[in-house]
Amino acid sequence: MIKYFVFDTNTLISASLLIDSVNRKAIRKAILLGEISFSSESINEFKEVIFRKKFDRYFISDEERLELFNEIENSITQFFPSEAINACRDPKDNKFLELAIAASASCIITGDKDLLILNPFRNIPILNAFDFLNNYQTTP
Repeated sequence: MIKYFVFDTNTLISASLLIDSVNRKAIRKAILLGEISFSSESINEFKEVIFRKKFDRYFISDEERLELFNEIENSITQFFPSEAINACRDPKDNKFLELAIAASASCIITGDKDLLILNPFRNIPILNAFDFLNNYQTTP
């Protein structure tokens, strides 16, 4: 059975910008254990954020950003959430809960306190990258 993992946008951005970051290591672990899942809403948010001006210092060009985006987009599994969830105190983060339910995710990895406070959400662990690396059990 394939394990699916949900990463919020900030965790993905950090992993994309900082090669030796805990977030990058968490993504590597998730890929070793299974697959990263996205919805159209979450991948569109990632694309919008990665092209923000504040990240210009990390990239040589927009083409480099687009290459990174395409690389990530081609290595994910897309899901189509059908259940609207309104459980997070930050409504913008509900999309990650919806995705996790649609994907029957094994875990949500985030640094966002608005999501972390919900751990676990419908029996899906919500962990920061450090805890995922050090405490996530690889067996069901």
